[in-house]
Amino acid sequence: MTARHIRRIAALGSSYAAGPGIEPVADRRAHRSARNYPQLLAERLGAALTDLTVSGATTETITSTPQRVRFHTFPPQLDGLPTDADLVTVTVGGNDLQYIGSMVRLGLAGRFSSGRLSRPLGTMLSRDGVPRPSEADIDRAAAGLARVVEEVRGRAGDARVILVDYLTVVGPDTGYGRATPFDETTLEEFRRLGGQVTDVFTRAATDTGAELVAMGLRSRDHALGSPHPWVTGLPERLSRSGIMGAFHPNSAGMRAVADAIADQL
Repeated sequence: MTARHIRRIAALGSSYAAGPGIEPVADRRAHRSARNYPQLLAERLGAALTDLTVSGATTETITSTPQRVRFHTFPPQLDGLPTDADLVTVTVGGNDLQYIGSMVRLGLAGRFSSGRLSRPLGTMLSRDGVPRPSEADIDRAAAGLARVVEEVRGRAGDARVILVDYLTVVGPDTGYGRATPFDETTLEEFRRLGGQVTDVFTRAATDTGAELVAMGLRSRDHALGSPHPWVTGLPERLSRSGIMGAFHPNSAGMRAVADAIADQL
């Protein structure tokens, strides 16, 4: 199915699809932007959009487990999938490996450690370090993502399914700073973890035959520290909304993802 035949798009995924921190907000409970890549893609194609993305989602909250966000419970995203969807985009798996959540936690730890009064809090937040998923953890995340693909095919059999990888956050030019308060060892650990998230997508695409838009590779030169980053760092002012959007795609990043999917189509 080519781009001109796509009339209905459905988007499944976590915050890397939902777009927290990008105004205007479409759903405050889901931390979902009205200018995320599914919205931009739908506008570009002139297609209707069912955006089911929720920040914090895992492969399980897409397929089978309700997701609790403060005082609201979202049903599994697949429950809302339209059976007549022509295209389904999927961006999820990073939370299965505690990727961005740990980056926010350690970013706050680095920021707090620079102040005398806040240093104990920084020490507490940094205690667990960067997650080190085992091969079995990566296999489970890839299997969870593959299950999302198979469930989509079972519910929307005519849909073209595209896996959309996470943008690179810590790239070759990323160094220590206010937006990235990580030492070189921690930065290298996050490069490793980001590569493992990319591996989850590669494995799931191979196992299911789903299409893959490899945004990790495409965005390598647009990581933090590059001249034109497609992601945000830790904000100067640590508001709740700012922290939610930290280390996530910015507006340019969302446009880049929509462009890459359009190119694939």
